[in-house]
Amino acid sequence: MQEKYKQEGLRRAVEGVLLVHQHDHPHVLLLQIGNTFFKLPGGRLKPGEDEVEGLKRKLTNKLAPTLANYRPKWEIGELLATWWRPNFETLLYPYVPAHITRPKECKKLFMVHLPESCIFSVPRNLKLLAVPLFELYDNAQRYGPIISSIPQIVARFNFNRL
Repeated sequence: MQEKYKQEGLRRAVEGVLLVHQHDHPHVLLLQIGNTFFKLPGGRLKPGEDEVEGLKRKLTNKLAPTLANYRPKWEIGELLATWWRPNFETLLYPYVPAHITRPKECKKLFMVHLPESCIFSVPRNLKLLAVPLFELYDNAQRYGPIISSIPQIVARFNFNRL
């Protein structure tokens, strides 16, 4: 990461929060790697790439079927949160500490509005899971600080189920 930082500067990443309703409860779609690591769909942006277009590219690469007829039209919504990596360590924070003048990474979470029905295609090394919001709440030990903060972040929205 230090070499990339010297070449490109601040690393920018985007992730999508995809909400679905299952059993009348909101769930977040997460990718599971192995048995213990969970992540939101998304990833690093190319230098100079627009955040919304980069997130659409990442969602298409990770979740969209190869047949163009079945690819979802990604509707990127509100910016939900911004997390910062102040140094080359692993921790990210929802703020830039006052003593940091040049953070190393900026990760933005966007709401992704899904159509009423959608088909996903997931790589073999990943599983797509619908995890209820109540499971994520205050569960940083299992899901990490970013994912476990999603219930608080989306609490400002009203979920209307039709």
